[in-house]
Amino acid sequence: MRVAIAGAGLAGLSCAKYLADKGHTPIVYEARNVLGGKIAAWKDDEGDWYETGLHIFFGAYPNMLQLFKELNIEDRLQWKSHSMIFNQPEEPGSYSRFDFPDLPAPFNGVAAILSNNDMLTWPEKISFGLGLIPAMLRGQKYVEECDTKSWSDWLRSQNIPERVNDEVFIAMSKALNFINPDEISSTVLLTALNRFLQEKNGSRMAFLDGAPPERLCDPMVEYIQAHGGEVHLNRPLKKINLNNDNSVRSFQIGASSQEIKSEIHADAYVSALPVDIFKLLIPDPWKEIDIFKKLEGLRGVPVINIHLWFDRKLTDIDHLLFSRSPLLSVYADMSITCKEYEDPNRSMLELVFAPAKDWISASDEDIINATLEELKKLFPIHFTGENQAKLRKFKVVKTPLSVYKAIPGCQKIRPSQATPIKNFFLTGDYTMQRYLASMEGAVLSGKLCAEVVNEEESQISQSLAENKTIPD
Repeated sequence: MRVAIAGAGLAGLSCAKYLADKGHTPIVYEARNVLGGKIAAWKDDEGDWYETGLHIFFGAYPNMLQLFKELNIEDRLQWKSHSMIFNQPEEPGSYSRFDFPDLPAPFNGVAAILSNNDMLTWPEKISFGLGLIPAMLRGQKYVEECDTKSWSDWLRSQNIPERVNDEVFIAMSKALNFINPDEISSTVLLTALNRFLQEKNGSRMAFLDGAPPERLCDPMVEYIQAHGGEVHLNRPLKKINLNNDNSVRSFQIGASSQEIKSEIHADAYVSALPVDIFKLLIPDPWKEIDIFKKLEGLRGVPVINIHLWFDRKLTDIDHLLFSRSPLLSVYADMSITCKEYEDPNRSMLELVFAPAKDWISASDEDIINATLEELKKLFPIHFTGENQAKLRKFKVVKTPLSVYKAIPGCQKIRPSQATPIKNFFLTGDYTMQRYLASMEGAVLSGKLCAEVVNEEESQISQSLAENKTIPD
């Protein structure tokens, strides 16, 4: 079958890849001139990369890691020590570590928590461990049921001290969904903790060795093309045209030249667009269908990614850092952590500014000034006194609507990859899969969507015959 896919982010490209594996012909249409969607990146005038976000790969990402293996690019993942490192606000310039020893799960995670005496007291560790027992014993079903509570509410229901939130989970909540614990669904953090504690290397982190569009998306495109598929940039989906039975007749695609047909016919159609963009394109006859109507409850969360190039080294830590700052989520010195961005003499900090709802409309200069004030607390030696570190240049990347805001109640309104429309399917990290809004979720959703399309081939063929639509 020919399958038209709107969107060349990880979900759309992984869907195309796995459709090609099953012998189908995927044709991907991307609105922008860059691959990757939420992992897009660009070069500035000096040849330096700036990215949509700070992207971390975890050992608990089996589908992502399998994709790297199938593309033969596993060596592009730069694995770091099995640790989680937090800034210490009460001791500026210092860090607290959770180091995972070489033990089977969950003993390595338990050892990492128990060996850290900087952030949690023994009574807090014990109460937190006891609170996690239901999630570990009852599994994903219990985790899904907890979607009625925010993380803060869940902690209170388990009699876990509020200070556990303040010390650890404000930082983790902002890292996972760019919002605070009183907003985020407890399902998100419980899912992450389950994976981290039940898989030996679940919480181990890796950085890609360069910019995601080149180092991950390009190999996906090459694979798709080698298996008969196509990927087109600068071709936005403008409209979904319907047959009389409300199945899809064609995609109306923005054309880059008059020679290219703008009405695209295929056997099956997939939206791999972000949920907020897809909602604007839902045809009127579909709007009262339950699966599409529920999407009104899903909305992207704002996030700001900041790049700061300095005239000297600020740190020698080759890892992701949890800032524990009220304005910043996580950050890393990409001149150390990423091979392509390496600079032995100067730092390039990449930082996630979150929550960003009160800052998304602010000027870049105001955002940078606020960030530098926070950096004075994180790196007091370099930003006080006479010989202070100098900012060479900066780049602010705003995403007003990023991954869906994972507040309580979202699980029951997330759609499946299959829809009531015979020849139309959905993929994206907002669709239902166990890894929520993440790169792993996007890849898994694409794989699941490809499986559903393949399983529905006979139904799609029947619909095509009924509507007498002849694909190009």
